[in-house]
Amino acid sequence: MDFFPAFVYLHPGMHPDPVDSVSRAQLCETVVRLIRSDEQPRYQQLMREHHYLGYLPKIGETLWYVASWREQWLALLSFSGSALKCAPRDHWIGWSLRQHYGRLKLVVNNSRFLILPDWHVFNLGSRVLSLCERRLPGDWEKAFRHSVVLLETFVDPQRHRGTVYRAANWVYIGNTRGYRRTHAGYTNTPQTPKMVFVKPLRADARQVLCSPILSPPYRFGGTTMRMTAEQMRSLPSFFAQIPDPRRAQGTRHRLSTVLGIAAGAVLCGMRGYKAIAEWAQSLGQQSRRRFSCRYEGNHYVVPSEYVLRDVLIRVTPADLDRALQRWNERYGAGDETLAIDGKTMRNAMDEEGQQTHVMSVVGHQTKTCYTQKKLAPCP
Repeated sequence: MDFFPAFVYLHPGMHPDPVDSVSRAQLCETVVRLIRSDEQPRYQQLMREHHYLGYLPKIGETLWYVASWREQWLALLSFSGSALKCAPRDHWIGWSLRQHYGRLKLVVNNSRFLILPDWHVFNLGSRVLSLCERRLPGDWEKAFRHSVVLLETFVDPQRHRGTVYRAANWVYIGNTRGYRRTHAGYTNTPQTPKMVFVKPLRADARQVLCSPILSPPYRFGGTTMRMTAEQMRSLPSFFAQIPDPRRAQGTRHRLSTVLGIAAGAVLCGMRGYKAIAEWAQSLGQQSRRRFSCRYEGNHYVVPSEYVLRDVLIRVTPADLDRALQRWNERYGAGDETLAIDGKTMRNAMDEEGQQTHVMSVVGHQTKTCYTQKKLAPCP
């Protein structure tokens, strides 16, 4: 699929000036920054005038950059959400269909790259790309609350050869088939295939995108929060009244501590036993002390994945639900409206052989699940 092909656009008859005619200080002093809101009309106008694809509006997750030297604009760039489907990219990454749709936001497309007239000089394009690559992950995380690990772009071989991207160490991984996505769907016949270039923002980008479980810095979606010291200290106390279903012999971690850590991990966006255990292991000594972890050998020890799994399976769901409701009433953000949603659990049968039906109450603003109740089968 073709998706907003981008490249350094040179006007007909224009050629880069020799590098000797450009001061090295100018290249070293070049800076890249985000376009300010008051500069957006100028950015759009320059794109319309000088880029052969024209102006690309901000749709979804998009950031606009300008490269400048002493306040003079040299180049303009746009980074947007990645292409939904791209066979060369997907084959190069090697991810599964489920990983593809769940982690596509970790890939960003360089949808426009324009070097302005009078600034077509050697090394400028690769210099600007390099500066963008350094600051993009931080800007993206600040703007959209998730990081990125891979950049992609599409180059029209009838116009360009991808020289600047190659000079900036982007990797050519093949050509698209030439089908183009439009408002009516995909075109019936292939048009111009595009060259596909990618640039990993970290050495193990492919491993990150294909890993069974994403590491914490790259997880996104769901309800997340940053816990304060007071919230960490308070969580175990809300579970103190829950009966411990484990045998007393061999128990190393208090039930309230195990449940407090598990609840804290989920509140911070972790999903699944392994992710919860990894979050627990990432806690520093001060955080472990706040959760009242076991003190052993001059340091605080967190429960293992096995202990977390065993406790969460054994504990009575109703007791856990009531404790979480009490904590949320005290520390949770308020919701103006609530949504009630019912689900039928696939392959889950109750003691009477009936499929399990669960009804949940979720806050619109905070996306907090206030309660879940098992219901009788629907008539």
